[in-house]
Amino acid sequence: MKIWDALPPDAISPVYDMVVWGDGLGEPAGRLSFSAWQQGLRELAVIVDAAALDAQLAMALRFSPHVHDVPDDCDAALTALCEGRESKARAALGVEFKLRPYGHHALAARLTTDRPHQGVARQWFRAGGEVLALLPFERPEAGASYGLVWSCEAVRAQALQQMEPEAFEHELQTIASTAVGTLKLASERSSWPLALARADAVSGPGWVLLGDAAHIVHPLAGQGLNLGLGDVSALAGVLAARESWRPLGDERLLRRYARERLAPTLAMGELTDALQRLFAHSSPVAQSLRNRGLDALNQLTPVKRWLTQRALGL
Repeated sequence: MKIWDALPPDAISPVYDMVVWGDGLGEPAGRLSFSAWQQGLRELAVIVDAAALDAQLAMALRFSPHVHDVPDDCDAALTALCEGRESKARAALGVEFKLRPYGHHALAARLTTDRPHQGVARQWFRAGGEVLALLPFERPEAGASYGLVWSCEAVRAQALQQMEPEAFEHELQTIASTAVGTLKLASERSSWPLALARADAVSGPGWVLLGDAAHIVHPLAGQGLNLGLGDVSALAGVLAARESWRPLGDERLLRRYARERLAPTLAMGELTDALQRLFAHSSPVAQSLRNRGLDALNQLTPVKRWLTQRALGL
């Protein structure tokens, strides 16, 4: 649909490096870094402005004669449910959505800084399972903006959202220190509850679930959208390879999609859940082990390369 090439240049932010810190309270913080150059890659990831992507998708659909806007109750050989975590159509099918709340909320905002981000994504893991991520953006200021995703206990998230901007910026700066320059709020703050969830069935006669309607993982690894795109790719492959006599909504056909996506979604869910639980322990011993583990992993180049390739699906 030619969407990628039509995106404005300032809507796309390549990530060349990623740096992860442990909790440094009482001792030096552990540190783990990833570099696209060391991995022989052009970039580790790409951050895309969601509003710009939505706008370009809407524009592309206007010039796509094979796509039609139809009523919600339209009959179809196959219905792909992509309504997100609160999918009403999924509930109407009687599919159980096994939700395990973390008791944490993610707080998001857009920030500006007086120091260029240089395409570096930064993340801080702190005691109590708190995770703060700064993702490089080109909006509102090219080369000097970040997208903030701050996950923490629900009560703390509410307090952070209600703080005056100056107080919030001070709280944020105490964690990020001066590594990213002086941070300033450039948008409203929004928040949502975090949970681990998976539908007990992702396919049936004439229907499939994709994206957050099928599974939810903790955002600490930034893999939620990638899992959804993986769903789309797998479903497209299954449909393209189907036998000529088999209809699109054939239940056995759609089970192939379910089987193909079971291992990747389970693995990512368990990985993000394990990381969240690992950093939720606030004892000094756990903190020390975490920091030493990050430092040790940072020296194991082959392991870091393997982790990068797994995250990129290589």
